Amino acid sequence: MGYRVVVVGATGNVGREMLNILAERQFPADEVAVLASRKSLGTEVTFGETTLKTQDLDTFDFAGWDMALFAIGSDATKKYAPKAAAAGCVVIDNSSLYRYDPEVPLIVPEVNPQAVHRYSKKNIIANPNCSTAQMVVALKPLHDRAKIKRVVVSTYQSVSGSGKDAIDELWDQTKAVYNPTSDVPPKVYTKQIAFNVIPHIDVFLDDGSTKEEWKMVAETKKIVDPSIKVTATCVRVPVFVGHSESINIETEDFLDEDEARDILREAPGIMVIDKREDGGYVTPIECVGDFATFISRIRQDSTIENGLNMWCVSDNLRKGAALNAVQIAELLGREVLKKG
Repeated sequence: MGYRVVVVGATGNVGREMLNILAERQFPADEVAVLASRKSLGTEVTFGETTLKTQDLDTFDFAGWDMALFAIGSDATKKYAPKAAAAGCVVIDNSSLYRYDPEVPLIVPEVNPQAVHRYSKKNIIANPNCSTAQMVVALKPLHDRAKIKRVVVSTYQSVSGSGKDAIDELWDQTKAVYNPTSDVPPKVYTKQIAFNVIPHIDVFLDDGSTKEEWKMVAETKKIVDPSIKVTATCVRVPVFVGHSESINIETEDFLDEDEARDILREAPGIMVIDKREDGGYVTPIECVGDFATFISRIRQDSTIENGLNMWCVSDNLRKGAALNAVQIAELLGREVLKKG
């Protein structure tokens, strides 16, 4: 017997990607239901070779369904996730709503799979922020070897992290640059994103950081180790898909760059592409559609006693969202539900 799976928000970028990945990874689903808001009711989406019609999230009965992958905003999740959980359906939530709830596990399966056993307090599991997910996959194996004290990370985040309207805004503004009669003022972003970079993701906090930066700090502590100090600068760049990160790591014990490279090569979910030559690294355009988190430019930081630098790239719609959610579903099935 396989699982009865619900994808909530199936018409959005992440929801569609969840369906693609469930099919690609041959998730043992006997039945898949796709839900959307009433305005998208009846919209057709694909699941492998099958075409599914969206059902109304407002009236759907979650009783008898094993798990629901939520890819809707926090406001809607707040209304519908408790209903699904109360009906006995385990919620795997991609929004930020439950990430910092101490009774809800926040999981990256390559990093803290043991946390899945704590799901039953609320019947909800949280998926981390896209920028955090790829970073902690790289941090965890190095932390196990040399204990990370401090991380300084600068992100280069693609517009797909802001949804379809942001993708359209970048596309339309790019075309407008070459057409002097066109003018596409920013709507999704505070400034023009085409041919520009914006050091501002999410709202500003009192200390001058943004909420996206705060998320990376809080989530790394919850997923990997609360003792790790993290400082982040998160930047939106004119790339359609794929987040990049420049990561500086300070460890308690000395870790040679060659050993770090070997550790990362053996770590789950990571692909090391690190040749010190032209093109011997991965860029975001090359990671699109891939499951892996790519690590390049591994080198010693000579300005501190125990320091490393690296470059980290991943498809944010996959590892940063849909893939991680499906991996949580696989973990939940394998370790707890044991039906498939």
